Amino acid sequence: MRVLLSTYGSRGDVEPLVGLAVRLRALGAEVRVCAPPDEEFEGRLAGVGVPMVPIGPSARELTAAAPQPSSLPRYAAELIAAQFGEVGVAAEGCDVLVATGMLPAAAGALSVAEKLGMRSVSVSFQQLELPSPHHPPMAYPGRPFPQGVTDNRVLWDLDAQSINALFGAALNTNRVANGLPPVDDVRAYVVGDRPWLATDPVLDPWRETPDLDLVQTGAWFLPDERPLPDALVAFLEADAPPVYVGFGSMPLHGAPAAARVAVEAVRAQGHRVLVGRGWADLALIDDRDDCFAVGEVNQQVLFGRVAGVVHHGGAGTTTTAARAGVPQVVVPQAADQPYWAGRVSELGIGVAHDGPTPGFQSLSAALESALAPETRTRARAVAGTVRTDGAAVAAELLLDAGN
Repeated sequence: MRVLLSTYGSRGDVEPLVGLAVRLRALGAEVRVCAPPDEEFEGRLAGVGVPMVPIGPSARELTAAAPQPSSLPRYAAELIAAQFGEVGVAAEGCDVLVATGMLPAAAGALSVAEKLGMRSVSVSFQQLELPSPHHPPMAYPGRPFPQGVTDNRVLWDLDAQSINALFGAALNTNRVANGLPPVDDVRAYVVGDRPWLATDPVLDPWRETPDLDLVQTGAWFLPDERPLPDALVAFLEADAPPVYVGFGSMPLHGAPAAARVAVEAVRAQGHRVLVGRGWADLALIDDRDDCFAVGEVNQQVLFGRVAGVVHHGGAGTTTTAARAGVPQVVVPQAADQPYWAGRVSELGIGVAHDGPTPGFQSLSAALESALAPETRTRARAVAGTVRTDGAAVAAELLLDAGN
């Protein structure tokens, strides 16, 4: 079987496909991945021998540019057009397409599958994209929900209207040009009748929802066997475990100030600091030997060797830290990150920081609670309940459905 995995977004949208691709190949499938043309994505996929087809502009450059909400339809139109172009070529000869990532890109990819008569699967890496009476949707930038509206069904109706207004014209222009009928409800088209939710059921429990036959596979991970850099290992072994601070693919405006606050707050708790540079390019604040900076690294191994993790609350980072049994402080920046911060707090495996900009006092208080012995005990207990077979489950489902 030939499988095309298509996404557009940050590292958190690409890394799960690495795990799925490797599992599919182990079962005899031929796999290729469509993803943004960023060097780190190309390198990651090349490292596991999976061919990548670059799609659209650099995701890192687009994130760093921080486009205004008013320009979102224009960027979305470019992404959708790219799907009909590059994904359309990559999908030729494939048997099934898996679409995920930013909603307009997923809508374009699914349309390509429809045009080619291919089977397709729509996948989400967090449940806030999936309509349910049990939780509200995320508001799009520049399109806040009316104050005082709390009924989730009403909010989901408003969400559908926003998505149609933002992406409907671009999607339907491309669909009609490719001989497809227009769609009236873009979100409903992307979600479909049987979406997949690739998250862990302990960290992200889904409540049964009428009219949505959802499949929750577990989170998609590839066991990472890459060794840590020698210099990092030397730092880790030089003294007690440090606290890791990193914000992944977040641009984190005001990064120098945030780095200073984080380093000083961790030091105040009596711990060394390990700074993850990420897309914010966090850097050391001085030349003291109790602080070390690291770039791309095997977090599955690293998080098992630190005292705590301070991060932005992306689904992948949250799940990796939870699997490692390490206490977390989540400083949510945007999108679904407040949700993951809340889940970490509810499970008792860490602390949700109030707001995206940590101050010394607020971060110190969060660290004190997260680094307490009872939090570490709870984090270790929950780690034993987190599933590790999500990618294998998804791969088998894909191939079984094609037989």
